Amino acid sequence: MERVFNFSAGPSMLPEEVLKKAQEELLCYGESGMSVMEMSHRSADFEPIIAAAEESLRKVMNIPSNYKVLFLQGGASTQFAAVPLNFLSNHKCADYIVSGQFSKKAAAEAKKYGDIAIAASSAGANPTFSTIPETTRSDFRPDADYVHICYNNTIYGTRFHYIPDTGNIPLIADMSSCILSEPFDVSKFAMIYAGAQKNVAPAGLTIVIVREDLLGNARPDTPAMLDYKLMADNDSMYNTPPCWCIYMAKLVFDWILSIGGLEEMKRRNERKASLLYDYLDSQNYYTAPVDKKCRSMMNVVFVTGDAELDKKFAAEAAAAGLKNLKGHRSVGGMRASIYNAMPYEGVEKLVAFMKKFALENPKGYNV
Repeated sequence: MERVFNFSAGPSMLPEEVLKKAQEELLCYGESGMSVMEMSHRSADFEPIIAAAEESLRKVMNIPSNYKVLFLQGGASTQFAAVPLNFLSNHKCADYIVSGQFSKKAAAEAKKYGDIAIAASSAGANPTFSTIPETTRSDFRPDADYVHICYNNTIYGTRFHYIPDTGNIPLIADMSSCILSEPFDVSKFAMIYAGAQKNVAPAGLTIVIVREDLLGNARPDTPAMLDYKLMADNDSMYNTPPCWCIYMAKLVFDWILSIGGLEEMKRRNERKASLLYDYLDSQNYYTAPVDKKCRSMMNVVFVTGDAELDKKFAAEAAAAGLKNLKGHRSVGGMRASIYNAMPYEGVEKLVAFMKKFALENPKGYNV
């Protein structure tokens, strides 16, 4: 069977070149005589892999030397608890901008550990979370230990079109669905974290990039596995890390470097997103219910306005080799996740299918 175009929000497509390289090395990595999946994380065979992965990520993202890079177990949702446990250290309060389901969950988790305020929210937008709330420095409490945002909202198809001005308050960003999609100035953030299963690697790995001066203030009752300083002091190997995922991440980092880095990645992603958004803006059969200035480059949501038509669209698209276009259960409609590994051809085929579907299922609108 031929490979399909997988528009899943995650786990998502991986670059074909990366998959082929992994296939070549699956049974025997280098001169080790074994698969990476069989290696001890403390072995002389694996240690160069994790070191090279960090080196490549630092190059790709231009990470300053005063930031630690951690490769941790689990998904980004684990960090919803780890962040307050590590950083609610001075005034025991933090501010959250709630712009979607995951930032809402992060704030709810943090409330278990301290005084958490919602500095701004787009929950009341119509439709819900269809925009990003605007903030100024005055929206944040001067004594907040940190401000937390989710930079790109996978479910609702929005992204921050600005970096909030928090003054001297550390800014922490969940970048699970947009990391490596374009250049970011890491120094603007005190910490960036991201689940790997969208733009980086298979599920099971979380990347944490954290400024060194923030480490070492975790609550006494912080579980060892959630203590960032402990993980940093042990080079991410306090316990067995997700070795295969780290290896796959390294291949992805190297692939990005080989194509020209994040500037080229941004160019490719903008080209794909423009193709889809330009079509959506040119007709009125489908609606993209997102504030235009906040449109995500990674996750494009759209609806027909008829739940049965939406269901038919997703089913027929899947049969045509365009998989996982059904929108999140809380939103409905369709969602095309066009992460780094999605080729331009995949978006071309999606737009062609959208035109065909509209013609074959008329509602009396321009298609």
